[in-house]
Amino acid sequence: MFEGFKEERIATDGAEINLVHGGKGPPVLLLHGYPQTHSMWADIAPFLAQHFTVVCPDLRGYGDSSKPVTTDDHSPYSKRAMAADQVEVMRRLGHKRFSVVGHDRGARVAHRMALDHGAEVERLAVIDIAPTLTMYERTDMAFAKAYYHWFFLIQPADLPERMIASNVAYYLRWILESWGKTPGFCSDEAYREYLRCLSDPACIHATCEDYRAAASIDLEHDREDIDRKIEVPLLALWGEKGVVARTYDVIEVWRERAADVTGRALPCGHFVPEECPEETAEFLLAFLKQG
Repeated sequence: MFEGFKEERIATDGAEINLVHGGKGPPVLLLHGYPQTHSMWADIAPFLAQHFTVVCPDLRGYGDSSKPVTTDDHSPYSKRAMAADQVEVMRRLGHKRFSVVGHDRGARVAHRMALDHGAEVERLAVIDIAPTLTMYERTDMAFAKAYYHWFFLIQPADLPERMIASNVAYYLRWILESWGKTPGFCSDEAYREYLRCLSDPACIHATCEDYRAAASIDLEHDREDIDRKIEVPLLALWGEKGVVARTYDVIEVWRERAADVTGRALPCGHFVPEECPEETAEFLLAFLKQG
């Protein structure tokens, strides 16, 4: 995966971030989701690298990035802290202003980044999410059943950690097959990477902390910014067979949070970049080239 890309590890103020980067042109940051690593971009990054300088990191707590010690308020895993990591990474690589694309948890980091670091973010693409505050405040029984993990992973340590660790391979495979709607979308190589990383107890704990932060300190930050809109252009993509599609009017919920929103559904489930890599790459290319 990522032939021709350079592997690097960059220390930020709060973590050490593992990443690959390659290509030439305007910089684009690609942020992965749960329970994955930067490997999820293996089909899309080389395509975009024909036009852009592409940076694919592991978020703090995920993959081969470091897993900082948490605190009672979960602030080390707030989207504010995770976004600050990635802005610092881009600065260290010489990119003062860049576009950012996020899927799942990475899209939540990207959302926070656009609010906290608007001068650095040129364009924003979010894939298969609605805003975190919107999703929690509009939770009903159907959503809770479909996104049960939002309530499982936030339970106090170390209940979910122990349950996941009891059979990581089964848990990972169940998630991929339940949330994804395209048989065989996850390559064997990517699956092995996801399993290798998630099998680390520190990774299990850190990723739970990501969700605990989302249900606590992230909501505080989001409520503080409820009257602020993202000013940069925002592209929303989502899987038409997923929970987000059947729960929200995706364009409208993002127009509550951003001034300039476009987007569309793609014929897949939650793992849009892996289930529909060609379509995703083409829509991202068209959007990013407008910058």
